Amino acid sequence: MVKDEMVIPESTKTPELIIEIDNLSKGFEDMQVLKNLSLKLFNGENLVVLGKSGSGKSVLIKCIVRLLNPDQGTILVLGENVNKLNSKRLAVLREKIGFLFQSGALYDSMTIKQNLEFPLRRIKKKLTKKERDKKIEEVLENVGLADTLNKMPSELSGGMRKRASLARTIVVDPMIMLYDEPTTGLDPVTSYGISALINDVQKKYKTSSIIITHDIECARATADRIIMLHDGEVYMEGNIDEFESSSDELIQSFFKQKT
Repeated sequence: MVKDEMVIPESTKTPELIIEIDNLSKGFEDMQVLKNLSLKLFNGENLVVLGKSGSGKSVLIKCIVRLLNPDQGTILVLGENVNKLNSKRLAVLREKIGFLFQSGALYDSMTIKQNLEFPLRRIKKKLTKKERDKKIEEVLENVGLADTLNKMPSELSGGMRKRASLARTIVVDPMIMLYDEPTTGLDPVTSYGISALINDVQKKYKTSSIIITHDIECARATADRIIMLHDGEVYMEGNIDEFESSSDELIQSFFKQKT
């Protein structure tokens, strides 16, 4: 499966900027993880950030939602300078961002329905119980988990838990999705399904997404555009065809292994 090329309407040749990062750096003690990194996420696209473990991918998206504070650089999300927001304004911005953690991070003591109710009660406070129930049922149907409403996370397979985590993320209608290694630990068939689901979410919910991965098949399936990190810096940016045809040895080490 290879992602269809994103078509930009004639009237919007330059899409609206959703995220703009300029000269971002982040280190821990004597280890520099990100080095003067700059990137842009455009409206409606899936941007894959590719790289080996330790290349700074997960640190990048944690800086975007300010789970980590950068050492330097500017992060604009929907026009807001993330690092200058007070706690109240940051909380409002975060409500527009869905973050799918690598582990899924479901609440083990809650049913799947209760897991989805939790963010709805906090963010969509005006919804009635009937509206909440309808919303939860619709979202679970969209991720193929309509029959899991009253199940516990422990009763689900790894792929189903990942789908349930995604359902909990999109139930509040985020504008932006951040996926942290969405296919890690899953078998190839399940990984394929998760990649297809990421594309479905993009189409159904009109999201703009950053997908952090080292999984080439996930990148092939989901990317409108790819940025590859190496040693905390942008090593290459382009579409899937440009990466596939590159003669660069580092690029080949990723893209030639599964062709």
